[in-house]
Amino acid sequence: MIKIAIVEDNKTTREGLETIINLSPGFQCVCTCATAEDALRTLPRHAPEVVLMDIQLPGMSGVDCVAQLKELLPGTQVIMVTVYEDPDRIFRALRAGACGYLLKRATPEQVISAINEVQQGGAPMSGEIARKVIAHFQTQQVSTAEVANLSAREREVLELVVHGFSNKEIADRLSVTVEAIRWHLKRIYQKLHVHSRTEAALKFRPLT
Repeated sequence: MIKIAIVEDNKTTREGLETIINLSPGFQCVCTCATAEDALRTLPRHAPEVVLMDIQLPGMSGVDCVAQLKELLPGTQVIMVTVYEDPDRIFRALRAGACGYLLKRATPEQVISAINEVQQGGAPMSGEIARKVIAHFQTQQVSTAEVANLSAREREVLELVVHGFSNKEIADRLSVTVEAIRWHLKRIYQKLHVHSRTEAALKFRPLT
């Protein structure tokens, strides 16, 4: 059962997403919040695996919420939910630690597909957004100290992430559990000072 939380100030949208999730086998909405402030107080108690986060919230923005939430729940995947495909705002959210985005006009099938994609190690986003991410991280430098701090197994996991393998595929190749891969990724994020697999892969790529 995949545990999901929703952070969305529009009641109709929030309830619609909750219904889609709870009617889908293998998915459970464990928490809904109308503000970023409420999410930061509430979500750690529920430890969702995936969060659907409105990019524009009253008070603290969804972008700022992502950055703080990833400090509290580093293993939680965050998908930004937005009305329009706003490249700059979405890009800022990805830099803060989000792993993809979803348009509010998405069909129920697209919502579930996006959640499944991030759970499998993917990052749902358009080509335009992906190009902005790549262009940014290709300019970043990873210090030799940071790379040297990775263990042999962590480098092995990260090499497979760079080549696009999902957590399950990596686990099968290395003959370990998916939970072990998630633990390795958490350690990699800490050592490379990043918040998501996309950021880790693109930060590491120039040195491989």
